[in-house]
Amino acid sequence: MSSTAVVENGKIVETASQSSIKKAAGKSGMDKDAFLQLLVAQMKYQDPLEPTSNTEYISQYATFSQVEQIQNMAATMELSRASSMVGKLVEIRTMTSTGDYKSVQGSVEYVTYENGKAYVSVDGALYSADDVVAIIDETYQTAFDLAVAFVTALGKLPKVENLTIADKESVETLQKGFNSMTAYQQSFIPEEYIKTLQKYVERMAELVKAEEDNKGDGEGEGEESEGNTETEGEGGGENTEAAGGVEA
Repeated sequence: MSSTAVVENGKIVETASQSSIKKAAGKSGMDKDAFLQLLVAQMKYQDPLEPTSNTEYISQYATFSQVEQIQNMAATMELSRASSMVGKLVEIRTMTSTGDYKSVQGSVEYVTYENGKAYVSVDGALYSADDVVAIIDETYQTAFDLAVAFVTALGKLPKVENLTIADKESVETLQKGFNSMTAYQQSFIPEEYIKTLQKYVERMAELVKAEEDNKGDGEGEGEESEGNTETEGEGGGENTEAAGGVEA
């Protein structure tokens, strides 16, 4: 099929055929309606001296049918992929109204399909399935959250050299929390923080021992003082008897 162009005042003017083609191509996807518009425009504005053969029309339709089938298959696969996310924890990277990107995490509640695209619902808001950048395993997320909480709590303690007996409960809570983690969860905590926890535990043990020793010393002094009082009492009685005896 030959192509023609209309020239007015030395400029090429867009024909109705070209306008129809552009309008159809400007749609979000090439469907049957778009193909029919193109076909009608092609037949209406073809060169009457070199008309398009029926064989070419059939060939074009066959090609379009193949493309349509591929698109339908892709849409089905996209919907299937999005449906598999239901109930899973995902991370979404989406653009805000200001043009900045933000990350959203949450469990997919349901999936909807609109205008040939799949959307996932997270916390009541719809996001394009194409914006999902990661599907997060819950075991991984739990371990990550525990590691963050552990490091945050450790950072709230004073320096090891400034530790006091008043911090005993905080140190014990951290120690119990770490010991209750699985090996996988503990692997998320950097080695340096684990060593720091050990220093806190050892220092707290020293403070507790020192406090117990001080209490023991105080009790010992009290017992010794009571013993001296009893001895003096016994001695006083003997002197009285002796004095009495002398007097007698």
